[in-house]
Amino acid sequence: MSSASRVSAIPAASSSAALSYFEDQFRYETDCWDVHDALSNGPHDFVLLDVRGTEKYQAGHVAGALDLAHGKIIAAKLAHYPQDTLFVVYCAGPHCNGAARAAVRLAQLGRPVKVMPGGITGWLDEGFTLVTGA
Repeated sequence: MSSASRVSAIPAASSSAALSYFEDQFRYETDCWDVHDALSNGPHDFVLLDVRGTEKYQAGHVAGALDLAHGKIIAAKLAHYPQDTLFVVYCAGPHCNGAARAAVRLAQLGRPVKVMPGGITGWLDEGFTLVTGA
């Protein structure tokens, strides 16, 4: 009988590997708090995209976010943004992969992108509000 739990049965990565992994996450993700702070206090040096679709966007979205469903992200819709514009994408929350799909599309178009993993769920969990309408 093994004395190791399921948690420790697979050894943890070395500290140097863990450091590299966790530091790299900041290159791909940003959290709701940091987005809220930038939108509220600046600098506002990114474009926030709500990628859930127009109906859900109109029902409630982050103030300042643009409505662009992940399936509609194409080069023509981004042409007026400089090539180095950072896009931050979000969807419904951790149970939804729409933000990851949007990030793939943006990366395929050669655009810098980060995901806000908590999405609407994380935004509300932080106590932030949504706006409705277009």
